[in-house]
Amino acid sequence: MSPAVSRRGLLAGTAAVAAAPALLGAAGAPRAEATGGRRRGGRVVEVSVDSPALGGPGEIALLTPRGWDRRRPGDRWPTLYLLPGGDGDHHVWTGEFAIQDIPELADVLVVMPAMPLFGFCTDWWNHGAGGPPAVETFHLREVIPLMEREYGAGPVRAVAGESQGGYGALSYASRNPGMFGAVAAFSGPVHPLAHPEVWLAGARLVGVDPLAIWGDSVTQRRNWIARDPYYHVRGLLGTPVYLSAGDGTRGEREGPDWEEEIFIPGTEEWIERLPDNVVSVTEAIISRETRALTDRLISVGVQVEAHFHPGTHTGGYGPGELRRALPVLLGAL
Repeated sequence: MSPAVSRRGLLAGTAAVAAAPALLGAAGAPRAEATGGRRRGGRVVEVSVDSPALGGPGEIALLTPRGWDRRRPGDRWPTLYLLPGGDGDHHVWTGEFAIQDIPELADVLVVMPAMPLFGFCTDWWNHGAGGPPAVETFHLREVIPLMEREYGAGPVRAVAGESQGGYGALSYASRNPGMFGAVAAFSGPVHPLAHPEVWLAGARLVGVDPLAIWGDSVTQRRNWIARDPYYHVRGLLGTPVYLSAGDGTRGEREGPDWEEEIFIPGTEEWIERLPDNVVSVTEAIISRETRALTDRLISVGVQVEAHFHPGTHTGGYGPGELRRALPVLLGAL
């Protein structure tokens, strides 16, 4: 088997445990303030914020619904939050996913926050010191209140994400029951404690201190468990879930010009253990985690729809999976 893993795919991740975040909008919670806004074309608006949780600037893109430009105080729209992969690029949703061309989203406010590189949708442990980047706090305690305070977002919410963002969607929803009416994850590392060496190696590859995120998976095991959706599935009771993952082999989108995903030092054991036709170790591991989580969700009675298919982490399957997930997500909105 080719020693192949995706840089973008392994921007999928790890998370950290600091103090438990305050409730949405609670007194004393960090408050992000908008510092600028600009229309990027059509219905897409870019908002810049000053984020205490990130310790500096943050970015949010909005896909605005019909009538949004004429909104009055008190106008609210059902809101879909979309979380980025480990590269933190929130423009993927209007670029690769082309969500502005999905007619079903015409009357939905879509909020797409960025995050730092390999931010893993978590408040970093930082070797016990906490502090920035507190990505979960940024997304849940700063972005959501700001959107509901100033941009017409309503309290009826759904959340989805790709790769690390898929992990984040499940982590946020499972540990904050009722915050989101539905959740979807596309190729996300949804049970990271099952394969910690893979996600630690991914952080190391892109120059991020892997132990700053959750710490060591043995000595700081509690941190990993506290942010691993597999251990919080009961928080999703009553919340419809959509999951998808490829198996790491070439699928219908990997044509003759597709380049194999790069080798990640530290994953040699998995390269040896996986079948020879696996060309994306990242996605093969994600598939295992997604299957394990699916079984766990079913065992406790969570409504889950799962789609498993041939394919790699960088083959571009996310846009199709988002469209498959729309009935689940929009059903909650």
